[in-house]
Amino acid sequence: MGARRIRRDQIQHDQKKSRRENGFLKTKERARRDARMLKLIKGQKLPLLPAVMSWLSVKLDKPSRLIKQEEVDQLAQMA
Repeated sequence: MGARRIRRDQIQHDQKKSRRENGFLKTKERARRDARMLKLIKGQKLPLLPAVMSWLSVKLDKPSRLIKQEEVDQLAQMA
């Protein structure tokens, strides 16, 4: 086995370990972020802060420029 393959195997092993450890933390952080963003959008009108618009864009699966106030209100009510 060559040195490149050994390094590659070590890197792959480290990345798998990192995903296992950090994935759990990221899941918890996503839940906290969702709660925080929902709290921010309740009772607010468009346009919102860029971070909130980005989050809405991901949740609604559409570009932020196409997001309508009705969709934001509906998302806020569902939660």
